[in-house]
Amino acid sequence: MQNVLQMLEADIGGLDLTRPYRVSGRVSRFDGHIIECDGFPATIGTLCEIDTQDGNQVNAEVIGFQNNQNLLSVHDHDAQISVGARVVVSDDGHSIKVGPGLLGRAIDALGHPLDDGPPLQLVDSWPINGKKTNPLARRPVDKQLDVGVRVINSLLTVGQGQRIGIIAGSGVGKSVLLGMMTRFTAADVVVVGLIGERAREVASFAAEVLNSDSRDRTVIVAEPADRSPLLRIRAANRATAIAEYFRSIGKNVLLIMDSLTRVAHARREIGLALGEQPTSKGYPPSVVSMIPALIERTGTGTGNEGSITGFYTVLADGDDANDPVVDTARAILDGHILLSRDQAQMGIYPAIDLSASVSRVMNDIAGQNQIQAAQYFRRLTSLYMENRDLILMGGYSPGQDQDLDLAVQLWPKLMSHIQQPFDQSAAYDESIQALVDLFDMQVQA
Repeated sequence: MQNVLQMLEADIGGLDLTRPYRVSGRVSRFDGHIIECDGFPATIGTLCEIDTQDGNQVNAEVIGFQNNQNLLSVHDHDAQISVGARVVVSDDGHSIKVGPGLLGRAIDALGHPLDDGPPLQLVDSWPINGKKTNPLARRPVDKQLDVGVRVINSLLTVGQGQRIGIIAGSGVGKSVLLGMMTRFTAADVVVVGLIGERAREVASFAAEVLNSDSRDRTVIVAEPADRSPLLRIRAANRATAIAEYFRSIGKNVLLIMDSLTRVAHARREIGLALGEQPTSKGYPPSVVSMIPALIERTGTGTGNEGSITGFYTVLADGDDANDPVVDTARAILDGHILLSRDQAQMGIYPAIDLSASVSRVMNDIAGQNQIQAAQYFRRLTSLYMENRDLILMGGYSPGQDQDLDLAVQLWPKLMSHIQQPFDQSAAYDESIQALVDLFDMQVQA
């Protein structure tokens, strides 16, 4: 027995405890989407490297467990993976590097730079899935946020820490509106998550923002549409985590997520691959829980923390505003902005349908005169749009409706207030003054 103990002590003493040891396993099954491998200790979200037949390695992520096997999804669908390939844990996947060095940079879901800048110098860490916050400890939304867009500032006032959905179909000016807010907002930091967008749009948006005066306060996290659904989900979580970090150091952050729908699509791909039962439009139950979990990470902070004001674009397939993702998002958000195809076809940009848009905190943060003027503005524009065809056909007779008469009279000024060139900013105070001046009112705080 003594000899056995001495042998064990010698073996242990010969180990190099400073050398990092990596947990590994072997691929037992791969169907082109899901990899099964030996059940080494790992949690969902753990990142792994898998040896391929061409002598390289590809990244994969643990997405579940079954029959004492780990289930992984590979980030590269063209990977040459064979049975018996070695799987090595590379990162627990639950923490990311953050810091001021991210400002002015564009990165991917794994934190790799997409621009031509130098290597990132980041020393702080933050959990990619965020930190739990007591909802009762959060500060109320009681201050306005200047987004640089006149129609939003004056008629759909947004508060610091509010969450807003931008509901739109394709081709109605969504990307232009987001670009305006990114460049012209008064927020301290802007974090943009480009999830599932076309590569051309990602490049165009990044070039526009990173070559503007707002570069030094902007972070872009991008994963184009051709990347793995896991990377798209991770990009959304990374963008939110970066926003949380800046909020924790007292910054007021504007988080723009384009788009929440494509994050839901990515989650649908993963859920169906894992065998979840599809519900409405094929969305599994995990999508319904993922959307509020992502959105609720934003908002106001606690104590001396800053805030995260979130704008989430929601794609209405076929201009269907009752899409399951639209319904789920609208129920958890603090308001929504609907972009109208009819107004876009009329050349009205930003093409915001005021009658169908709402900011749920505006009444708490805006002055009484602004609120009254905004309500009257919305009524006049709604009246005009409802009777537009009649007016254009010559069937309108003045004198029958005083409000409609005023709407027709003021229509050019109303449209001038809504329309704004994409390269021009409109400050908050300027926007409010322009609104109340339409009705000869005085601004009161």
